[in-house]
Amino acid sequence: MSFFFRMASRLRPSTPEEVVRSIKDSFLALHTRTHAKALEEVEKNMSSLRLLIFGDGEVEPNEEQVLQITLEICKEDVISLIVQDLPSLGWGVRKDLAICWCILLRQKVDETYCCVQYLENHLELLDFLVGCYKNLDIALNCGNMLRECIKYPTLAKYILESGSFELFFEYVELPNFDIASDALNTFKIVAGSAYQARSCSRRVLEFPLRAVF
Repeated sequence: MSFFFRMASRLRPSTPEEVVRSIKDSFLALHTRTHAKALEEVEKNMSSLRLLIFGDGEVEPNEEQVLQITLEICKEDVISLIVQDLPSLGWGVRKDLAICWCILLRQKVDETYCCVQYLENHLELLDFLVGCYKNLDIALNCGNMLRECIKYPTLAKYILESGSFELFFEYVELPNFDIASDALNTFKIVAGSAYQARSCSRRVLEFPLRAVF
């Protein structure tokens, strides 16, 4: 019996469609009067997703099943829900999400990265993540997610050229050292990708050298 179906026997629902539907429904329920209950369901579903696409330390996940789940997540707009509801999630859920995020971004069909393509078509989600540096509770989580996104040239280019990029000029001067340092780290990666692509923006050149070095 495959890893996916053995895990699914312990973690219902079992098929990729059911897994994603359960995740989507629990996120949608966060905006209803049953918020507390919905948050519990989100925690359970994200923990299940982590096990399904990352494994349990003993058995590797089935790559084909992981891809099917990823495609379904894109199809059902779950990525948008996950990003936009980050401020409502607890620490444990955000920890599971960080693990899932990088795995989901790496999934591809032929030469197309499914979730990267989804983000290319929903660039406002990148702006949202950049803006989350203002939220002390989720700033570091969003920084990790952004740095995963920046690994892909089209997403890095968008962040560099977007209006939200200028927020980094503020973030590196935030009084919270951890968040300011994280923002600077993200900035350096964006700037580095621009130099590698030989398309460095003037706004990068104008960034105070003392902040970078």
